[in-house]
Amino acid sequence: MLLRKRIDPADYPLNAEEIEEELERVRYRGRFGESLRSTLFTLLVVSAAAVLVATLWMPVLRIYGSSMAPTLVDGDVVVSMKTSQFHPGDIVAFYYNNKILVKRVVAQSGDWVDIDTQGNLYINDTYLDEPYLTEKSYGETNIELPYQVPEGRIFVIGDNRELSIDSRNSAVGCVAEEQIVGQLVYKVWPLEEFGKLQ
Repeated sequence: MLLRKRIDPADYPLNAEEIEEELERVRYRGRFGESLRSTLFTLLVVSAAAVLVATLWMPVLRIYGSSMAPTLVDGDVVVSMKTSQFHPGDIVAFYYNNKILVKRVVAQSGDWVDIDTQGNLYINDTYLDEPYLTEKSYGETNIELPYQVPEGRIFVIGDNRELSIDSRNSAVGCVAEEQIVGQLVYKVWPLEEFGKLQ
């Protein structure tokens, strides 16, 4: 035979204040769970949006090597922007043999490019002033100069003219629009050099 003890409310005296506190605790736990779910959902949406923006519109790239020194050096982190309009002086990233290279645009399709033995650059017989350079060089040039940039392509050169392998060499050649990742617009690392790229 199972005996049950009768629960007497007098054994567990709760006053109205204690009942209200317990109800508030239960309500708080419900609000906290709701708030936590809402925060996690918001973070997930923001993260997904950031990944889409970084992948599709503004890729973030890390620089390896010294072909763009002194403008960009090994370890710099830059933000690029998808665009199809380029001008001489713009810095672009492009795909080449499963790698991403970074160079500076100096000429567009139809332009004539010439380089003298001192490394001075001429576009359509006009000397190109390049204030971003610290040293000029003829570099690894094996194309026949003057050279006309083919239709739908751009001619790119690294700022470190002595070491850079770029459009002056037939190994890389001129860059097609479909190869381009984007135009580099900001340097974000190191922080002391944060700013718009020139």
